[in-house]
Amino acid sequence: MTVALLGFDADDTLWHNESVFRITEDRFAALLADHASPETIAARLLETERRNLRRYGYGITGFTLSMIETAMEIADGDCPPAVTRAILSFGHEMLEHPVDTLPGVEHVLKTLAPDHRLVLITKGDLFDQERKLAQSGLGDLFDAVEIVSEKTADIYATLFARHGAGPADALMTGNSLRSDVLPALEAGAWAAHVPSEITWAHEAAEAPEGHPRFAALDALQDLPPLIRRIQDADGLGGDGI
Repeated sequence: MTVALLGFDADDTLWHNESVFRITEDRFAALLADHASPETIAARLLETERRNLRRYGYGITGFTLSMIETAMEIADGDCPPAVTRAILSFGHEMLEHPVDTLPGVEHVLKTLAPDHRLVLITKGDLFDQERKLAQSGLGDLFDAVEIVSEKTADIYATLFARHGAGPADALMTGNSLRSDVLPALEAGAWAAHVPSEITWAHEAAEAPEGHPRFAALDALQDLPPLIRRIQDADGLGGDGI
């Protein structure tokens, strides 16, 4: 068995991200505390975000616009300019938030880089993702970077063929079952799930337990041993890796 190409998610796989959104959501709820409960505000914001994904895509820009739209709806169209200004300031602060890489990430990438082609596959705001990659100091460890609007089986198949020999000898690693694992498996690749402390509700999905090309890892540091097991295996049964 050969694993030549390794795809990596970025947000909450290589560096903290969702925690910044959660902090901002709490500030947003406090801003609208006179109009609705925190639970109602959170549910309305998530509904708006999902509705706007096809318009704005993923990332801070779409999140900020969704906060403004949600505020207008909750306030019945009577949203003071000060609230809009505050929300815009939240977005600006998020776009300037320092990058905090997760423990052990650089060591894992440096361990794998000599023997594998590393490709960063992420979605979100183009400028923001480029900023975070540059600030992380990890950019030179990747052979290629792909910032996509969505992660689907077709997208993975295209990227794995573009940067390698196709999905059969590629492995995708990330914290999202919905975006990093399930479509990669559908494309015919291997997939490793590394759970994060916080996961956006939109990214929730059932783990494909028993899939022969799926592995659930406790941490990114478990990835090199997983790859060795795959490459040393004479064959795979139906109970997973």
